[in-house]
Amino acid sequence: MGHNADAAVPPDRRFGEEGGRLSYGGYLRLPELLAQQRPQSEAPDELLFITIHQVYELWFKLLLHELEKARDAMSDGELWLARHQFGRVHAVERVLVQQVEVLETMTPQDFLAFRAHLAPASGFQSVQFRELEFLSGVKDTGYLTRLRDADETELARLRRRLDEPTLWDAYLTALSQRGLPVSDDEIMGSLLAVARDRRSYDDLWQLAEDLLTHDETAAQWRTRHVQMVERQIGTKSGTGGSTGAPYLRGRTRLHYFPLLWELRAWL
Repeated sequence: MGHNADAAVPPDRRFGEEGGRLSYGGYLRLPELLAQQRPQSEAPDELLFITIHQVYELWFKLLLHELEKARDAMSDGELWLARHQFGRVHAVERVLVQQVEVLETMTPQDFLAFRAHLAPASGFQSVQFRELEFLSGVKDTGYLTRLRDADETELARLRRRLDEPTLWDAYLTALSQRGLPVSDDEIMGSLLAVARDRRSYDDLWQLAEDLLTHDETAAQWRTRHVQMVERQIGTKSGTGGSTGAPYLRGRTRLHYFPLLWELRAWL
């Protein structure tokens, strides 16, 4: 037709190559991201170890974001939105469990080739993981003194999590907004009312199931993680000074929402 190809592109279009304002690598800041894997040794598998743990921290960041939104939605009575957020949380947590399999492609001999370079660094020092526990209801002020390498910004984040409402607090708010009592001596009765009258309270029941799935999947990750540690280092102490696998094994019995587990015995 003899028309200039550029003339056919609307002037306000910014998709594809026409706009040229942002690249894939620029948007994701790939140069900075890919520069963060810095092994401390020549061991071939140290890159695997670093990459897996950095990916975990990215997932933890996303989980904190999604769980905050779920908590706020519960408090605001937007139960459908809270359930949507929990669906994403559950999908991410399943990935966390599956990622352990990638780390287990590293043999104990491969790990020992660089393990000495890690001390005293340890997964125990993950501030975001502690934030997830605090937000989920397991608040332990002792971590403020035990995380000796945390900087003031990280400690401030943990203090904020200690002070702010938990997921369970938000669920109790959702119950009270429906006229159900939530005092310590009445909460089990309210949970039973929700469980036994699905016609009236199915949204609250399904939300309780979402909380329980979050709890259960986190426990699956802790169990899978300790199995991996036992496979890698046996009964050796952790690089951060903990007892290693015995400490982790003790935390596999942790529950975020014990009343939801106890509820089963009352049905």
